[in-house]
Amino acid sequence: MDLNKGNLKKIRGLILFTAAVCLAVVKMDVLLIGFFFLLGIIRPFLYGAAIAFVLNIPMKAIEKGLFSRTKNPKVEKIKRPVSIFLSFAAVILIVVIVTVTVIPQVTKTMIELGNKIPQFLTDAQIWLEELFAAQPQLLAMLEEFEPSKMNWNSLVDTVIDFMKNGLGSVVSSTVTVASTIIGGVVNIFVALVFSFYILAQKEKLGDQFKRALHAYCPQKAYDRILEIVSLAGKNFNSFITGQCMEAVILGAMFVVSMALFGFPYAVMVGVLIAFTALIPIVGAFIGCFVGAFLIMVDDPVKAIWFLILFIVLQQIEGNLIYPHVVGNSVGLPSIWVLAAVTVGGSLMGIVGMLIFIPIVSTIYALIREDVNEKNRQKKKGAVK
Repeated sequence: MDLNKGNLKKIRGLILFTAAVCLAVVKMDVLLIGFFFLLGIIRPFLYGAAIAFVLNIPMKAIEKGLFSRTKNPKVEKIKRPVSIFLSFAAVILIVVIVTVTVIPQVTKTMIELGNKIPQFLTDAQIWLEELFAAQPQLLAMLEEFEPSKMNWNSLVDTVIDFMKNGLGSVVSSTVTVASTIIGGVVNIFVALVFSFYILAQKEKLGDQFKRALHAYCPQKAYDRILEIVSLAGKNFNSFITGQCMEAVILGAMFVVSMALFGFPYAVMVGVLIAFTALIPIVGAFIGCFVGAFLIMVDDPVKAIWFLILFIVLQQIEGNLIYPHVVGNSVGLPSIWVLAAVTVGGSLMGIVGMLIFIPIVSTIYALIREDVNEKNRQKKKGAVK
């Protein structure tokens, strides 16, 4: 091997890379702690970027629909703030509609459930009496139980010890919950402000990114990075648009089918399932659980039929609607969709579930393109 300057540089780089990998393996625990610490710091900015990316879709549609035909300079100045405001307002309106539709009914159902508890206790007493009458050996076993043999002093000491320790745990838990709520509110505020800034200055930020990239990267790498960013943006837009369409279609299917078959709370359950279906794979099941619970309080038999209806509609949605509306838009096999949802949910919650599918889809498309290119080159070499 010719040890010229170029080869020495490659060898030095390989040695440094190997040393870095070995150090990372040895200090994996430290790296993980540092990674999650850094993730906690930048989390609100990641949320803000995700919010901006999602709201960019309706914002562009509003700008195109309301302001595309005018060239008035005054209108040009206000079109971006107005579009951002309308986009935020649309999302807030959807959340308010879901909240106003679902929360009062859930509260009413919980009250009804509380009112039915006395009747449940009475029925349970009658059932136990019938059980003891049919199974006298159970009553005999209970009669053998002698409370006098219990160590009441030990029981009292245990209760007192629990009260002492439990009070401290309650106070500690209260402080922890309060700190978590305050931190969450601060993170949400920072994320919203950051997303507003990104949407307002997206062209300027994009131009700055391109200029910095062009200054520090070779032309070939610059073109490749822009190609990847463009592919990622296309996947994100297609996924978010398709997921919203799929959620609306699924919610409408539930409203219509539940109304036709006489199920209670048709509109409320349909709106809830449409909203939760925005979460890939698992979202609709959350809405199904709440809907089944509400219907069960009203009529347990109808709750069973509702679960059957959910399975049927879920199969129709999964086999006919989702592949055409969402699946084709991201081009990702089901196994990788599940992996993306799992990893994204564990790292960033619901937001992670939404953004990791397009990210994994982009990586999958790049790897597939590279594999196909290498196979084509091998075939050409074999032909020669």
